Amino acid sequence: MLLKACQCGIQYVTRPKTGLELSFIKSSFHNMPCVAAAHFLILYGSQRGQAQSIAEEICQQAAERGFTADISCLSNQDKYNVDSEIRPVVFVVSTTGDGDPPDTAQKFVRKIKNKSLPQDHFSSLHYALLALGDTNYANFCNGGKIIDSRLQQLGAKHFYATGYADDGTGLEVVVDPWIEGLWDALKKTFSSMATSNQQGTDLRDCIQDNYHKTASDQEKNKSDLEVDLHLLKLSEVDSQKGKTITSDSSDAETLSTTLVASLKQSVPPLSESALNVPAFPASYLEVLLEQAPKEGETLPSDKDGYREVSISKAVQLTQDDAVKSAILLELDISEQNIAYQPGDAFDILCPNRASEVEELLLRLDLQTQKNCAVQVNLLKNSSKKAAKVPLHIPQNASLQFILTWCLEIRSTPKKAFVRALADFTQNGSEKRRLLELCSKEGSADYNSFVRDANVCLLDLLRAFPSCLPPLSLLFEHLPKLQPRAYSAASSSLQHPGKVHFVFNVVEFPACPEHPARTGLCTGWLADHISSILRPPGTVPASEHLGTSALPKVHVRPRPSSTFHLPADLSVPVVMVGPGTGVAPFIGFLQQREKEREANHEGTFGDTWLFFGCRHKNKDFLFREELERFAHNGTLSHLIVCFSRDEPDAVGTINRPTYVQHNLRLHAENIASILLKDKGCLYVCGDAKNMAKDVNDTLLEIIGNELQIDKLDAMKTVAGLREEKRYLQDIWS
Repeated sequence: MLLKACQCGIQYVTRPKTGLELSFIKSSFHNMPCVAAAHFLILYGSQRGQAQSIAEEICQQAAERGFTADISCLSNQDKYNVDSEIRPVVFVVSTTGDGDPPDTAQKFVRKIKNKSLPQDHFSSLHYALLALGDTNYANFCNGGKIIDSRLQQLGAKHFYATGYADDGTGLEVVVDPWIEGLWDALKKTFSSMATSNQQGTDLRDCIQDNYHKTASDQEKNKSDLEVDLHLLKLSEVDSQKGKTITSDSSDAETLSTTLVASLKQSVPPLSESALNVPAFPASYLEVLLEQAPKEGETLPSDKDGYREVSISKAVQLTQDDAVKSAILLELDISEQNIAYQPGDAFDILCPNRASEVEELLLRLDLQTQKNCAVQVNLLKNSSKKAAKVPLHIPQNASLQFILTWCLEIRSTPKKAFVRALADFTQNGSEKRRLLELCSKEGSADYNSFVRDANVCLLDLLRAFPSCLPPLSLLFEHLPKLQPRAYSAASSSLQHPGKVHFVFNVVEFPACPEHPARTGLCTGWLADHISSILRPPGTVPASEHLGTSALPKVHVRPRPSSTFHLPADLSVPVVMVGPGTGVAPFIGFLQQREKEREANHEGTFGDTWLFFGCRHKNKDFLFREELERFAHNGTLSHLIVCFSRDEPDAVGTINRPTYVQHNLRLHAENIASILLKDKGCLYVCGDAKNMAKDVNDTLLEIIGNELQIDKLDAMKTVAGLREEKRYLQDIWS
């Protein structure tokens, strides 16, 4: 595909191949099986849709490249059989939790981990694997690594190097070139398979036929070629004379000094470049709006594990002048028979903001139809492989309900979505900019102005007013509105029938790409409980309200498999939790306090808590409770630091600023607990900075204590993880 300059702006045309390119195609396909034989399988394991989306993109591109691909989720084991698969297989696998494969891949992993399988079980399998992960978390890409490693152990062979894509820096940085290189790897694989099957001559004849047909078709369409790659520059079109005039270097230099790149506009060299853009993603949904009674307008019910519970208490834990506002909520679960342990989390359902839903409806000219019942069907004859109606979109619910509770309208649009939006944009310069943002050449701009800026669909529609996508496009590209997870900050021994959790109200300041806004769930919760919110030290008004008057939320428990106190009470524990990361440790300490009260003669290991915040008198969360734990012996060592407070005495200029600094000051104790006493280390909080810094400090402590280099220290830390004695509950 190529952008073509025309009087009305920029439009999209198919560009015939040049003779040189046709020769390249001819040589590339020499010895490759014909289209019917170039058949491979794509299997994906996805937790939140990323891996599925990438797998579908590979499937779509395969058809354009002359291949035939079947696609299936790893959970659908009745749709494929890797044990006897002779076609090449491409795996796309994400990572979830503490380095685990996604839920949809768990059954497959258990199957291939069967110890009775012989070492040559997959000796006939040729595969490639793309692993997705986030370097902000431990065990990067471990979901894919688990599958990759086991397949290798059972005799499977790579036909293409494994890719490791990092969501922390942008999946597309690795995904795009990995997919680009996949096609040559597949050609070589099919060529090798053809040679081994002695089918080379017939297959070459097949390709020659396809090649000559392609060359004939391209020659027929040659008259459509109006602008070639070397002519696609920042240009003006003289429509009367039919000439393309390319801006000279001095013009471009002047332009680059006066313009600044933004979401809405680019600067040279991107604005002058030919663009390599993704193909238009295949449409596959038909959305009908009917004036009919709505059905299915209910939030997830018991079958999804959710329960509606009252918020019985809401307390602001920080002072009004603190940098961030932290709020504690108490949920009444006494009538719901919900059991949990300290260290578990709870999923909370939150809606999209009503104001944003209304703006979206208005922008799409659908405000008068918001109460219509929605019927979603598959398009007949869609070219999308394995297309299906998304399960998270209920049939016959109102449009307003679906946009409020089912689709994540705040999600950052992926490049495929941006590419699709471009085709529904009327203004030529706006369309060009959207194509730049989804192009290979515009990756830096996409990262800066879309991904890193947390731009959402509404932001794009505001920036590009001539873009008017159909509703079906939103249903195809907007992901499911996911619940938000919060760690329990209580113990049911201390608070029977209740569960507490703590959150900071996330704020996104205004920037050129979007207006000021709060986090989707934290902002909604803050508004939702505003009527019962009380500052610290006051009696919550909710204690005087009836249950019916209290705000309610839908929650479900999210048990942790590992992030719990040791079963052996004598095992020492070290807890690192700055800010709201202290939440699960409040539950730990409440539990330990009750266990000590019930077992006066028991032996209890030491408990260390490393806590940090900005200001001692503004955001020292749970200060009174932590000091009580320290006073009664529940907490053996409370080590705190305040990063923004001024030194309060001479000689404290080198005082610890962050939790990792205090860990270093107590390095000998930490090393002894972990290496000699077989204790446990728990870390909770920010993944991007704190968790990395704590991990680096731990490597330093162990390296110094054991007098070993960094590589051996890393192996020791990996051993702690394997033994479930170094555990993290972190987020980015």
